[in-house]
Amino acid sequence: MAEAALKLDSYKEHITIWKECLSLIKENVSLLTYNTWFLPLKPLHLERNILKLQVPNNYFIDWIEEHHKTLITNVIHNVLGVDGKLIYLIIEEQEDTLFDKKSEPENIVPPFSEPKPVEKNYDDFLNSKFTFENFVKGEGNQLARAASIAIGENPGQTSFNPLFIYGGVGLGKTHLIQAIGNKILDKDPNKKVIYVSSDLFTVEFVEAIQNNSVNEFSNFYKGMDALIIDDIQFLVGKEKTQDLFFNIFNTLHLSGRQIILSSDKPPKDLKGVSERLVSRFQCGLTVDIQPPDFETRLAILNNKARLLDLTLDPQAIEYIAHNITSNIRELEGTLLRLLATHSLNSKAIDFDMVKRVVKEISTNRQVNISIEYITKIVCEFFKVEENKVREKNRRKEVVLARQVAMYLAKSLTKSSLKTIGLHFGGRDHSTVIHACNTIEESMSSDYQLNESVTNIKNKIEVSVS
Repeated sequence: MAEAALKLDSYKEHITIWKECLSLIKENVSLLTYNTWFLPLKPLHLERNILKLQVPNNYFIDWIEEHHKTLITNVIHNVLGVDGKLIYLIIEEQEDTLFDKKSEPENIVPPFSEPKPVEKNYDDFLNSKFTFENFVKGEGNQLARAASIAIGENPGQTSFNPLFIYGGVGLGKTHLIQAIGNKILDKDPNKKVIYVSSDLFTVEFVEAIQNNSVNEFSNFYKGMDALIIDDIQFLVGKEKTQDLFFNIFNTLHLSGRQIILSSDKPPKDLKGVSERLVSRFQCGLTVDIQPPDFETRLAILNNKARLLDLTLDPQAIEYIAHNITSNIRELEGTLLRLLATHSLNSKAIDFDMVKRVVKEISTNRQVNISIEYITKIVCEFFKVEENKVREKNRRKEVVLARQVAMYLAKSLTKSSLKTIGLHFGGRDHSTVIHACNTIEESMSSDYQLNESVTNIKNKIEVSVS
């Protein structure tokens, strides 16, 4: 009885101590911070001025250490004395076990089993051509590229873990995430890195279930130093695959290994992916890749033409860059089609061939008129430098050129008002509406302006026909 009473007193003591700590913490942080980050912590044990706390996961530890390390240290010293210490322990909840026992065999994969070392006798599926050196830097990919380089240099050692890159088709996501893997192996060939699409991951998982080898499958991926998963959006609706990936994700992340993911949409828009997995995706760095701007498209075309040993007139390069605007894949496809047409038919690459191939390659089988091209033609007509219409310049001729360009961008493209505004120095949609209304009203009473705008419009449409 005495021993039981002693244990009860000890139990009460660590709870009492932590309640005292919480009362001090609550006085020094916002209620939201207190409820989110401190209230979920549970006291486990107190021994020789060392208080052990259970935390939900490693993210709590990282966040508290980063934002409130001094506060928590001062509180522990205040309550337990200068020798007081705090230890965090992560104890996984039972609901995080892998499968629903009603529909799957029990204990297919131990929730957080220690993986065996993976031998370097597997295919990493990395394309050696995908490197940072031949990835063209642009305004739309600057942050994603910088983060990727940092990870390639120090995988698992940055705050960008996981790295989640999202963007439309053909914008360079696959190139970038594979470049990370190639950089990691270039620095240390002994590192275990693998690139795999989420579709292939699912297929392999199904095969593992059929072959009764899920344990081996799981441990293989848990043994990686860097796991790169492409097109993670295809996990939508695949609940058991998501459960397994959650398990693998936690093991890798908690042991400081690098996770790199790509998707066509941000984590919050992955409807059909479990909330706990989306939460994991968001705990590192989420960054998008935007369609390349005109200058980046030019750089991509020149770089690809050099690699293909393809000589093109600068006017032809500019024409392609102006009219293939949606993604990098179509830019490169245009050059490949030109090279094939030239080689197979022994015909010189002239401007007519370029225009014909561009029309064939373009996604909608018709040339896209870009805002950049409209701006170029308008500024040439009014003899205004292009950069002036993007600046806060109120000179009469600059304002007129800017408003006409906005009006034609709205008339000739499918771009939103917000997108048009961004092309003109980040102006908002109301500025674009005002510009369009102004030009429409002026054209109804100003014959010369009406004729000028009509001529510019005809020149744009004829040049891309």
